Amino acid sequence: MPTPSLPTLPIRRLTHRDLVACADLSEDRGWPREEHKWGLLLTAGKGYGIDDPDGGLVSACVVTEYGPHGRPALGAIGMVLVAERHARQGVGRRLLRHITSVMSTTPLTLHATPNGRPLYEELGFKTTGRAEMMVGRFSPGGSEPRVSTRAATAEDLTTILRLDEEVFGTDRTPVIARLPAFADQVRVAEDDGRIVGYAAAWPNMDTHVVGPLIARDTETAKSLVASLAEHTDRPLRTDIDVRHEELLAWLKDRGLAPVAFNTVMTYGITELPGDWTRRFAPLTVAAG
Repeated sequence: MPTPSLPTLPIRRLTHRDLVACADLSEDRGWPREEHKWGLLLTAGKGYGIDDPDGGLVSACVVTEYGPHGRPALGAIGMVLVAERHARQGVGRRLLRHITSVMSTTPLTLHATPNGRPLYEELGFKTTGRAEMMVGRFSPGGSEPRVSTRAATAEDLTTILRLDEEVFGTDRTPVIARLPAFADQVRVAEDDGRIVGYAAAWPNMDTHVVGPLIARDTETAKSLVASLAEHTDRPLRTDIDVRHEELLAWLKDRGLAPVAFNTVMTYGITELPGDWTRRFAPLTVAAG
């Protein structure tokens, strides 16, 4: 029986049962396996992929929908991968065209690497911003910010979800409600008993990723990062909106170094919803 050609291989929905195959695909392209992150994305989002007749996946990506169930206000595309043996044959283009078709009129966003950006531009995505990835061991300074922080409790979840929707611009309950199980730490910042920010630190390989990072202002964001760093012995990693220049400079002073830039792109909207001045870092660039 002849082997089907790439253009005829069907695109199907991925599930949590495909986690190992997705991690294998990441490894095939020289990315970390990131099984913990794949697990969240495949349960909170919708995975799409193409099976390789010889085993494994030809390609995969995940779309995380935000907003009312069945009527998403925004879709975040992430983890767009094509196996090395099938690269540069139009597979990624075909998969993304499928996504834009399935999502119909729903606006889309993604974080593009320099390698991926030309394809996204060809498909109609527009650049709306940039994020700087920072990695390193956090070293406390002499005068740390003094906004009060504490570990989040189950009773805080309703307030966190309300604050997150206000800042992000649409409801992301399916993802944020999973944070207590996904992250090693979730902390809130308070002013006179009122929650004015929150952040999480979740394990990824040998680091703790700081995200989401939602805060009333830069001092509050600094306090949240410092409190998360105080409770881990791992290096920190985070992706900061480059417009938050003061926070970026502070992180560099505290030992984190820039390692990469990603381009924030949108499709169907000219800019992301919400309040960027209080949105410092995404949960992950794969989910916004």
